[in-house]
Amino acid sequence: MLIPIEHILLGTALFLIVGVAASKIAVKAGVPALLLFLLLGMLAGSDGPGGIYFDNPWLAQSVGVVALVFILFSGGLDTRWSDVRPVALPGLLLATVGVTVTALAVGWFTVTVFGFSWLEGILLGAIISSTDAAAVFALLRGKGIQLKGRLKPLLELESGSNDPMAVFLTIGMIQLVMQPEQPPESLMPLFLLQMGLGALAGVAAGWGLREVINRLRLEFDGLYPVLTTAGVLLAYGLTASLGGNGFLAVYLAGLVMGRRPFIHRRSLTEFHDGVAWLMQLAMFITLGLQVFPSRLPDVALTGIAIAAFLILVARPLSVLVALAFSRFRLRERFFIAWVGLRGAAPIILATFPLVAGVQKAETFFHLVFFSVLASVLLQGTLLIPAAKLLRVYGGAARPARSPLAYVMQDGILSDDLVEVSVEDGAPAVGRQLLDLQLPAGVLVALIGRESGTIVPSGSTVIEAGDQVLLVVRRALRGQISRLFQNEPTLNGETVTATERQG
Repeated sequence: MLIPIEHILLGTALFLIVGVAASKIAVKAGVPALLLFLLLGMLAGSDGPGGIYFDNPWLAQSVGVVALVFILFSGGLDTRWSDVRPVALPGLLLATVGVTVTALAVGWFTVTVFGFSWLEGILLGAIISSTDAAAVFALLRGKGIQLKGRLKPLLELESGSNDPMAVFLTIGMIQLVMQPEQPPESLMPLFLLQMGLGALAGVAAGWGLREVINRLRLEFDGLYPVLTTAGVLLAYGLTASLGGNGFLAVYLAGLVMGRRPFIHRRSLTEFHDGVAWLMQLAMFITLGLQVFPSRLPDVALTGIAIAAFLILVARPLSVLVALAFSRFRLRERFFIAWVGLRGAAPIILATFPLVAGVQKAETFFHLVFFSVLASVLLQGTLLIPAAKLLRVYGGAARPARSPLAYVMQDGILSDDLVEVSVEDGAPAVGRQLLDLQLPAGVLVALIGRESGTIVPSGSTVIEAGDQVLLVVRRALRGQISRLFQNEPTLNGETVTATERQG
């Protein structure tokens, strides 16, 4: 029986409205929004009051892949290269070595305790080995959590870049499970192809998309989001079709594209942020529908044991190994271990064995779902207490409720317009613009504040949390950064304490 389109549209609208309301409730209650999205899907499913029967692993996987593509691109686009550059090496180690150690540790645990075969155990470990970009981005950015040192960019870089390794391990282990005679070393060419091609395609896509946007003067501004959407889909589709890792490609595309100014940067970033939220809603609700809550009690004890081992042993072990030679303090490493949130990415990967027809695939799916729920409930809700306990909490940022939005005009170079967030304790806070003695060639155009947008004068007092839009030559950016930020940047690179004193 075909469902009328008006009923489908009505149901979609209700899901989105309830999802938006759930995100608001989640912030007030201090729980991750993704947890409520998953529960919403479960309630709407066949075992819940909604009664919607949904058992289509391929469709759930497809929705999840598309959603994760846009979430990763948005995360990369919104990540400042100047922040992640100092933590690029430890972030890369967490995304590769850390994921591998987690997969092997969970594999050993399931083999030793529950009698899984080694291939099955490592496959399960590979599925739940990566932290989830959507969960980490939503928690750290949604709550405006400030962390001391370089923890926040490291965690965001890790969560955005470790999915490719988990995808590779999952696909590789499925091949070994389906073809046991195949030697493990045969996966090495697959690894080199996926990662190498994914990295090259991502860098090329990010650079190319930025150049096209800056050079192609479209008559209608509304076509720019269409162009970037096409670029994201092209980057993933072409890379995956050639055998590369499409997830790595789209994340790097966003990261590379955001390194340099481009036309309509703010509006495009906000557009993709909105798309990422829409994708999160669709993904979590779909994955929630795919779960049958009546089957969860059968795997409850096993799921609790695996989740506890993952949180308390496997994740800390992987962090300690990956960051063994880093400069992070021990308490910082323990906090990094605690922010190993699992989310949609492991659930999406759990659909791969279902689609491939692997034995125990349904058991794997519900075990992974159980582990994700435990991770979100425990690690997500205790994120701030853990940060305070380990003395890495830097407070909550006060976001401006009236963010600045501007359109590039002909004659003004994109390099000339800079938007700066005024940090608490910065030298400019509490001072009048006139007292700042800004150099010639610097103009404060607008100030965004919670109370509204201000056209500044010389007597305007700068407050923490202001969004200041300046017209400034590139050579003067470092000097301006030293006024408005606690950790000034000079031409995009962090200024060290020694350089500040000098």
